[in-house]
Amino acid sequence: MKSTPELEAEILRLHYAEHWPVGTIAKQLEAHPDQVRRVLGLDTARTPSQPRARVVDPYRPFIDDTLRRYPKLLATRLYDMVRERGYPGSVRTLRAFIAMVRPRRRREPYLLIETLPGEQAQVDWAYVGKLTVPGGERALWLFVMVLAHSRALWGEFVLDLSVHSLCRSLVRGARAFHGVSRQWLFDNPKTVVLERVGTVARFHPTLLTLCAAMRVEPKLCAVAKPEHKGKVERAIRYLRDRFLAGRTITGVDDGNRALARFIAEVAHTRPHPTLAQRTVGEVFADERARLLALPDPLPETDRVEPIQVDLQGFVRIDTNRYSVPSEHAEQVRTLVVDDRTVRVVHGKTVVAEHARSWGRRQVIERPEHRAALVAERRAARALKGRDRLRAVAPMFDRIVARWGASGSSLGRRVSRAIQLLDLYGDMVFAAAVADIDVRGLSDIGALAVACEHHRKGKKRPIPVELVLPDHLDDADVIPHDLESYDE
Repeated sequence: MKSTPELEAEILRLHYAEHWPVGTIAKQLEAHPDQVRRVLGLDTARTPSQPRARVVDPYRPFIDDTLRRYPKLLATRLYDMVRERGYPGSVRTLRAFIAMVRPRRRREPYLLIETLPGEQAQVDWAYVGKLTVPGGERALWLFVMVLAHSRALWGEFVLDLSVHSLCRSLVRGARAFHGVSRQWLFDNPKTVVLERVGTVARFHPTLLTLCAAMRVEPKLCAVAKPEHKGKVERAIRYLRDRFLAGRTITGVDDGNRALARFIAEVAHTRPHPTLAQRTVGEVFADERARLLALPDPLPETDRVEPIQVDLQGFVRIDTNRYSVPSEHAEQVRTLVVDDRTVRVVHGKTVVAEHARSWGRRQVIERPEHRAALVAERRAARALKGRDRLRAVAPMFDRIVARWGASGSSLGRRVSRAIQLLDLYGDMVFAAAVADIDVRGLSDIGALAVACEHHRKGKKRPIPVELVLPDHLDDADVIPHDLESYDE
């Protein structure tokens, strides 16, 4: 109960006039006994008791000195260190003690700065989750670019965090803003900066080439200082709360269309955080005039590099295989790839072009590449068999010419002719071919009849076609001494 002059007067009257004890007064007035004792002057100052000795106290100087030098050291590591020095307690006791004495990191105050119009754009990625693709899953990321003055933002979903993906998104963002700011502020990923010592950094050469073409200065925020790019950090948090929350992204294209609609209808109509009575879109309309003009044409952001075509006529990109015409097999060609198209170039000629697949371990093959390869292999097999037949019976070419004129299947007839050659042998087959050539015949059945006729004339044994199962190999049998059977 709150102490009031009326309550204190009543407590004094009941105690000294009516001689009520403290407990009775507290119960009847619904006050705390300590409150009654304080009003009556009966509370006595309690002398603080001596702190109880703790098992960790002898090791306090060592722990304090170690935490002063290594403030982020784990409690379990400190436990191992003090246990070697004779500490008999548990890790739980030590962990509770360290939580009380660990030096607290002093938060640095920072100055709120408003950037000039058209001066700076801040860039970052946000992890969205896993996206199901053919053959597995891929990490889905949201690229976000924010103009620091107007807070106008642009973003797109990406499945790739390479430097070529970064450059592609930067160019698309500049096109969406109809201009480019004088600075791009980045964090410190490897796609941006290859090496950094203090304030000296070595930027990725591909990014530097793009910055030179766009006339933009690349800048880095300090390491572990996300507040230096707080505007894009807040924009990402805003997108998580207002756009991504409760929404399932099933594809990059659908997600980008929904995001563009949200930015135009919601994000750019929200009030500006510092300029009262104005929306982000209104401030952006003024800032657009201060942006640098876009170069014409815009820089190319495709990934271009030499690539080896394998023996089967495929190139491999990010676990996927793309077909190339067979005449380029085992040759080095030029790969030109972005997030939508894969092209294989020889000189100025595009020898193969595919839509890029973001699946895993997929085979992307154009029908004409396969058809040309199959026709080439069939022609090679037919030519090989024909060479053998021609070597036995030189006049066989005339019979093949008759087969071609009749429009019948050359491959099937050549295969049957090879079977007859294997059955009857070179001498009988050559005589049969000469016979039907003289008679002007071309039917494969006539060739078989002629082979049988000449076999009988030469009194050769009847040929038997031996077909072995697939699991048996046609191997030579090594003879051995038959006398060993008599032992």
